[in-house]
Amino acid sequence: MTDFQLHQLPPLSLYIHMPWCVKKCPYCDFNSHSMKPNGIPEAEYISLLISDLEQSLPLIWGRSIKTIFIGGGTPSLFSPKAIDNLICQIRSRVNLSPMAEITMEANPGTVDNTHLEGYANAGINRISFGIQSFNDAHLKTLGRIHSATEAYNAIEIARKYFTNFNLDIIYGLPKQTLSELEQDLKIATSLQPTHLSCYNLTLEPNTQFFNNPPNNMPDNDVCYQMQEFIQEFTAKNSYTRYETSAYSLQNKQCQHNLNYWQFGDYLGIGAGAHSKLSFHDKIIRQVRQKHPTTYMQNVITAKHIIENTTVSPNELPFEFMLNALRLTDGFDTILFHERTGLNLSTILPQLLQAQQKGLITLPHGKII
Repeated sequence: MTDFQLHQLPPLSLYIHMPWCVKKCPYCDFNSHSMKPNGIPEAEYISLLISDLEQSLPLIWGRSIKTIFIGGGTPSLFSPKAIDNLICQIRSRVNLSPMAEITMEANPGTVDNTHLEGYANAGINRISFGIQSFNDAHLKTLGRIHSATEAYNAIEIARKYFTNFNLDIIYGLPKQTLSELEQDLKIATSLQPTHLSCYNLTLEPNTQFFNNPPNNMPDNDVCYQMQEFIQEFTAKNSYTRYETSAYSLQNKQCQHNLNYWQFGDYLGIGAGAHSKLSFHDKIIRQVRQKHPTTYMQNVITAKHIIENTTVSPNELPFEFMLNALRLTDGFDTILFHERTGLNLSTILPQLLQAQQKGLITLPHGKII
């Protein structure tokens, strides 16, 4: 495949990773670490995040940041004061769009009115709750630290300060019935979130559940029935499925995640964060040290980036399609050229083959 050149750079997002949790959930394969009894090194970590950002500024100089996502781990272990400091420090160093979507993940067991009001005042304008279920028995199986009542109360408080919020729900749980899933969805939609993320529980390598699988996991057929039920239920309640696991009210799609799926750029700072950054003649990927202690030690000496690779033109079609084909409405064909610098004709044989197999459709100007 020939070399490429980007004529315009894609939108840019900022991802910030907060790696600590109260305890590690048995199903979680994210880069999260149980905090120590004496808490988290809040002030030091925020300071090093800013140092990480400053060292990365030459890579994004002059570009506007469209969205910020603070993920984890459990970002809501950080105080409102720390989050306010973080957002203020970011604003003073980068061109942050005035209309930027700024999302923060939160665990219902770690927040109260003071936290949520403080996060809103700090500039967070979208909150994402890891609810997973409103059934206490299922929450216990999942190792969650919150109860159904705490989840409900946290959401009710959040509604006072946030007009845009997401709820994560997991289905396909051990012993879960379709009626229990329906009850979860009824409670979730009654709280009027603007966005729902519904994930099928999977046993990922390097998790407790993978090494010691729970009993009575529903089989694939039952999980498929649950997925179909979610699609029907959400549609009846004004939520549109726009991505594999994402449902939103009108015009409330997660802009940060959309940028991922449309092969936009993102700078990731924090322990284990990944970056994908475009230049006119190349696209690079970066990975930072995963363990919080190792990351923090190495930021100071600028040795925290453990991978820094250029994506070859031959890899770009697969990487683009892996993201863009998650979208239920597909994408405009011009987006492929804009984000990869390649002509669509370079992969036309593969597209036609996929069409013949019924994997995609090729209406005029789109791929679905």
